[in-house]
Amino acid sequence: MENKRKFGHLAAIFTIFIWGTTFISTKILLRAFEPVEILFFRFVMGYILLWIMNPHRLPIKSWKQELTFAAAGLTGMTLYYLMENVALTYSQASNVGVIVSIAPVFTAITARIFLKEEGKLRPAFFIGCVIALIGISLISFSGTTMHLNPIGDLLSVGGAIIWSFYSVLSKKIGSFGYSVVQATRRTFFYGILFMIPALFIFDFKWDLTRFATPAYLFNIFYLGLGASAICFVTWNMAVRILGAIKTSVYIYLAPVVTAVTSVIILHEKITFLSGLGILLVLGGLLLSEQKKKFFSIRGRKQTENVIE
Repeated sequence: MENKRKFGHLAAIFTIFIWGTTFISTKILLRAFEPVEILFFRFVMGYILLWIMNPHRLPIKSWKQELTFAAAGLTGMTLYYLMENVALTYSQASNVGVIVSIAPVFTAITARIFLKEEGKLRPAFFIGCVIALIGISLISFSGTTMHLNPIGDLLSVGGAIIWSFYSVLSKKIGSFGYSVVQATRRTFFYGILFMIPALFIFDFKWDLTRFATPAYLFNIFYLGLGASAICFVTWNMAVRILGAIKTSVYIYLAPVVTAVTSVIILHEKITFLSGLGILLVLGGLLLSEQKKKFFSIRGRKQTENVIE
């Protein structure tokens, strides 16, 4: 059981490491592609890879289960990414990054309402969330000024709320007993299906000649195969093992990964504030993930000492 939980933590860390580096690929692709084009191409590629990984068809057992898959595709693939991408056209990336990072708080609330088995939320969880969010703010706004934009910021908050519902739905899907690859593929199917209307709204173009540029081809493969297909599988594995709340806390690490990869790949500098922010994020994450057993043991030892 302990090894399984370790695997769950490793799967979450791996996923966030990849997701934290996707901004570089997206930034490169935005030179020639609209946000909705990147979104559609990456999830179609991911869907194809998931079929290759597990070519067996997933039978429909009940319409209730099918509605859960559809809701997960709508929230986790279509709405979340569309809201985030549209928010970036109104607000600074730093604003969006900080606001979307409150997703674990919304996930905790949503999971408590719909998933009773997630357990009681402890004060350490919320204290860790506050510390991590302060750290994320220091990383994101280091060397910049914050400019609020009601439309962009509200879309970012909406995206964080939407992701919390996806986390709960993916936990529910995990209880159906299907292969994680098959379940993720079915979710992708509905995500792509709900994405189609947006193609007509956001000026989608089928110009595949753009992929003749090696940089564009490499980065769409990275987003489609790595960040979409593989990472959604590993993220859903982590949710099945750890639960929606514990897994979502790892979202705090994404800005840290982004900051570090910016130094390595884009040769940006880490300022004192961003370095302090990284330490606060890591500290907040550790506090939020702290097991209740640690506190109970500590309290028991203190009681024993008093008795002695």
